[in-house]
Amino acid sequence: MRIFRFISMTLMVACALLANPATAQMTHIRAALISESLVPASGSTVSLALAMVPDEGWHGYWKNPGDAGMETLVKWTLPRGVTAGPLVYPVPTRLMVAGIMNYVYEGPYAHLVTLAIPPGLAPGTKLPIRADVDWLACTDTICVPERDRLALDLVVGDGAINSVDRARFDGFRQGLPKPVAGKARFEIKGGMLRLGVPFPSGAAIEDPWFFPHDINLIDHSAPERVSRTGDMLVIETKAKSNAALVGGVVGIGPGVGLEIAAEPGPVPAAGEAIGAAAKPAGFGLVLATFGAAVLGGLLLNIMPCVFPILSLKALSLARASETAAQARRDGLAYAAGVILVCVGLGVLLLALRSGGAALGWAFQLQDPRVILVLLLLVTAIGFNMAGLFELPMLSGGDSLAAKEGAAGAFWTGALAAFIATPCTGPFMAGALGAALILPPVASIAIFVGLGLGLALPFLALGFVPALRRMLPRPGAWMQTMRHILALPMFATALGLAWILGRQAGVDAMALGLGAMLLVVGGLWWIGQRQSKGKAHAWWPLLPALVAAAAIVAAVPNRAAIAAPASRAGTEAFSEARLDALRKAGRPVFLYFTADWCLTCKVNEKAAIERAEVGSAFAQGKVAVLVGDWTRGDPAIGRFLSDHGRSGVPFYLFYPKAGGDPQVLPQILTPSLLIGLATSPPTP
Repeated sequence: MRIFRFISMTLMVACALLANPATAQMTHIRAALISESLVPASGSTVSLALAMVPDEGWHGYWKNPGDAGMETLVKWTLPRGVTAGPLVYPVPTRLMVAGIMNYVYEGPYAHLVTLAIPPGLAPGTKLPIRADVDWLACTDTICVPERDRLALDLVVGDGAINSVDRARFDGFRQGLPKPVAGKARFEIKGGMLRLGVPFPSGAAIEDPWFFPHDINLIDHSAPERVSRTGDMLVIETKAKSNAALVGGVVGIGPGVGLEIAAEPGPVPAAGEAIGAAAKPAGFGLVLATFGAAVLGGLLLNIMPCVFPILSLKALSLARASETAAQARRDGLAYAAGVILVCVGLGVLLLALRSGGAALGWAFQLQDPRVILVLLLLVTAIGFNMAGLFELPMLSGGDSLAAKEGAAGAFWTGALAAFIATPCTGPFMAGALGAALILPPVASIAIFVGLGLGLALPFLALGFVPALRRMLPRPGAWMQTMRHILALPMFATALGLAWILGRQAGVDAMALGLGAMLLVVGGLWWIGQRQSKGKAHAWWPLLPALVAAAAIVAAVPNRAAIAAPASRAGTEAFSEARLDALRKAGRPVFLYFTADWCLTCKVNEKAAIERAEVGSAFAQGKVAVLVGDWTRGDPAIGRFLSDHGRSGVPFYLFYPKAGGDPQVLPQILTPSLLIGLATSPPTP
């Protein structure tokens, strides 16, 4: 297929785009910037609060998020002379997910900030306060980095605080940790941290836990043993590193904690145990998630969004059928290409997430610039298969086709994974959602499982002779088939151009088609030079790629375009409307879709929008609700999460008699839908 150079360049463009995302399109934690006084006095300080309100089922993170997560980050834009102190965090709670410890806030919370007003300012001076805030919002299955620009306008005055604001900030301060009375001590011996914290013997305590400031100090998922010896709490847990000073918060009840700064020193022996140490969930859940990723990758091979790359597999499989040794070699090479790309994309996502920039496996397709990069890549693949050009490797030496079959199989697998993995299928949603909150090693294992599942059919053909004997023998038909199978690639390019227009408008689609024209022109020039046997035939692609990259960068991340009107006979999804229909006793067909989801579009055209299905739904008085997730919708995201999904398509049928909905397969047929309408299942 000889397109490694083009793949590398387009990957670099995609990475550059993803590394600088635009403002999040939706938030699951709402942020507001408020001040205790709107008229702070010159030369004084005033307290600000970054008030955060998570949606139901979502949570934010403490300064040290634990084994996964991200602290809140603020970039201030302040008037001359005004300074802001660090964020002060309330006492967190702990959340164990698949054996992974998180330090979180599952309800409304506020970070406090002290703002210093310089002296000498005249009364009435305006003080515009601006803050660019980044945080991570998560459920127990998915995480979404979020961002907002907050604004607050103060005026220099007398520093007056009204009673309502004073009570509100007093409530915020109640959630902050209190300074410990006395000196705390710690010692690290034999891989264990032992912490002694002064605490009156008669004071009540509930579910104590140590939350360290240093993320690398302890094993957060390890159990903590807390005991009482006189007027001292003794906390023992597994240490990961040494420290000259140990700081953190000791939780002693819901929303109540002690701020400590422990110095090295003797810690008394453990006394009577109190509290309940959290128990890691063990290796089983991680293994189950890995299995779900393997199964999801395997099923991805039959998803409609992967059909265009099956042509690449077919050509590679035909070449691998010559000998048993070659078949095994090429099967392993193909699997290596698939797995390495899956892991590479996974590592990229985890790195961007840790920097506050990643949106997750499915959210990347909500960025029109990523769609344009995929459009250029798929177009180049199509013209390569059609015989327009043969692109040499970066080294300028032998082409992939001239090398032994393992090289071609490897790069075919790499390309297949790059194009296929943005799609979602059964079992993938939960596995990939978990990968975003697991520690790096476990997360990478999930991406390995996804790649392994995607490569399993090719591996089976490589190692099972009976399956190989079912393949046609190599011959001249392969070249003809290669040209014919360029058509699905062009169809995919057409679909991507349509998605680009839907996401960012017709002007962006025109820019995308212009970039595609530039790249195709460069590829045609390459083909002409190759046919004449000229050296370094590939160089015309470089200026075309530079120009195309400039166009990609110019495409707006989103356009102010109206949401598409509902199709006749359907209604837009809302939980309130769903509840009303169910209370009225009507059967409901509910489906979630997105313009960038090829599986969704295939099902809509092949089954949902068929005239006979519409007629059957009308006769059965089946209400049809549509949830459009193209641009992201927090209500849909919550609903999907509540049903254990993190992507589309997702189909549910609610029978007339009530009861639990039936989850439908991700590949629909008209007969299936007609059968539901005419003979709805009983609960």
